[in-house]
Amino acid sequence: MQNQKRVIIDYVSPQINGGNFFIKRVINEVISVKAHVLVDGHDVIASSVLFKHENMRKWNEVRMQHIENDEWSTSFTVEKQGFYTYKVEGWVDYALNWQHGIERKIDDNQYVKSELLEGREYLKPLLKKATASEKKYIQNCIDIFADESKYDQAIAEAKSIALHDIFFKYPQKHLANTTRDFKIYVDRKKALFSTWYEFFPRSSSEVEGQHGTFKDCERLLPRISEMGFDTLYFPPVHPIGEVNRKGRNNTTEANDDDAGSAWGIGSKYGGHKDIHPQLGTVEDFKALVQKAKDLNIEVAMDYALQAAPDHPWVKAHPDWFKWRPDGTVQYAENPPKKYQDILPIYWESEDYKNLWQECLDILLYWIDCGINVFRVDNPHTKPYYFWNWIIDEVKKQYPDVIFLAEAFTKPKVMQQLAKQGYTQSYTYFTWRNNKHELISYMTELTQTDQREYMRPNFWPNTPDINPYHLQGANESKYIQRYVLAATLSSNIGIYGPVFEQQIDEAIPGKEEYFMSEKFEVKFYDWTIQNKLTAIISKVNAIRHNHDALQQTNNIKFCHIENDNLIAFYKWNEAKTDELLIIVSLDQYYLQQGTVQLPLADLGINAGHQVTVSDLITGSSYNWHDEWNFVELHPTLPFHIFKINK
Repeated sequence: MQNQKRVIIDYVSPQINGGNFFIKRVINEVISVKAHVLVDGHDVIASSVLFKHENMRKWNEVRMQHIENDEWSTSFTVEKQGFYTYKVEGWVDYALNWQHGIERKIDDNQYVKSELLEGREYLKPLLKKATASEKKYIQNCIDIFADESKYDQAIAEAKSIALHDIFFKYPQKHLANTTRDFKIYVDRKKALFSTWYEFFPRSSSEVEGQHGTFKDCERLLPRISEMGFDTLYFPPVHPIGEVNRKGRNNTTEANDDDAGSAWGIGSKYGGHKDIHPQLGTVEDFKALVQKAKDLNIEVAMDYALQAAPDHPWVKAHPDWFKWRPDGTVQYAENPPKKYQDILPIYWESEDYKNLWQECLDILLYWIDCGINVFRVDNPHTKPYYFWNWIIDEVKKQYPDVIFLAEAFTKPKVMQQLAKQGYTQSYTYFTWRNNKHELISYMTELTQTDQREYMRPNFWPNTPDINPYHLQGANESKYIQRYVLAATLSSNIGIYGPVFEQQIDEAIPGKEEYFMSEKFEVKFYDWTIQNKLTAIISKVNAIRHNHDALQQTNNIKFCHIENDNLIAFYKWNEAKTDELLIIVSLDQYYLQQGTVQLPLADLGINAGHQVTVSDLITGSSYNWHDEWNFVELHPTLPFHIFKINK
């Protein structure tokens, strides 16, 4: 195909898969765009980024600046939720090219009468675009460029910054080249910064042996709020199947009084749009959601697309399940785990359109009840294009809705779910324990293109995962893991009462809780306050007060000569909030080291006094050197330093 355009635009970033997927931001975040822009020969070129919100007709334009070696960059801010489109445009700037050429000739004392006449032709079209004062200036240039008696004045104006600025402001984009459109999806800030607390509503009762209710949950809201959590996640609150119900400790035989797994959804009491009768009513649930909102807490629901054998769907929509010749449905499996109480959905069903619509209707129903956050169970076992469709359908109507993907699986699968639209993603942090593992994983999340589309949510534990390093761990280890999660990632969560009370008994040889709450009602003393809960509360308050901890990607690890100490620098976009975090990875012994300050990033030289203030203890230290001594004891195994320059 013949193409007369001369400017080449290459290596545009950020983009995902050549623009096949959108990048992600939240309101008021900055998009820094880079591109290689080049032309044959030596002509002066220019480039811009054009961008607009989906509800705008007119493109906004920001000019790019040449950095070096044909690399250009600029930035713009996204101010509204929804989709933005952006693209890069490049052109030969013939007017500036003319000015550059005439400057060199004038400096060489050449007579440039002909070149001045040529310059008039670049100026004439600008009279239609310029302001009144600019028109006077342009017309004066046009006149003197043709008046030989004003030659000295003409060559002075030909070289002037004023003329350069006019040409720059009103470029004539002859044969401009433009890239394809790239997409950004902009969420509300909670997509980037959230603090989750998980507990089972049925375990909220004040009376041991009694099933908890939503009214009991209301009693716990002030405590959760005071600890600094803004998202309260409930495992499924729907009726639990009675057929093949799981017994305590995941046994396949249930007693009459066994509560079953909350993820075995559906019974004679209803399905995904119904409430487990022992928890209360839909009205009780709505009241709880509102009372939580009054305390700046959002309730997150579990969205688990599966069915117990006695779910109403099984009889009403048998085509949504894959039946074997013997008239049974193979129960769900996520090897090595088996879920005899759950039937998987048959996504290849010929009736898939009605199935998909029902799945959408479930979300819309609960959104109407006040829910804007969903934690999605095992999304990696459902089709990717289904998620793309359903998330898009929800976000068209309800842009505030957030989807967290609970997919502890292969890396590319987790990444694909994020590309298809998930707002946040569970991660491998749960298993990253030593210094090398943590730095390598954070580098992957923040220094590769994953930073553009995969928002990590760090959980030290979940009802499904009792990691080996927490089994038999002391208080210092729990503090260490919470502080790491809370300072490395802006989105975090804990399986609350179990983590706070350091309940860690495991099934031997497995990372699973012994006598797991997934299969029974537990009783907790919710009045317990300990050192761990105090530190969690204080760290959460620091997160809410410091922008540097409300984002994940602005992080730089600092050198420290001790593998049991990890140090990193975090900052907000404007660098008005700069923190140095140091954590001991040794839960038993005192650790010492010398940490290197990132002087270049701080914009200071060695010898410049820096005051670092510990946001936990209130202690301050004056540092004058690039390398500074630190010491951490297991009783308080971390520093969160505010850097004052």
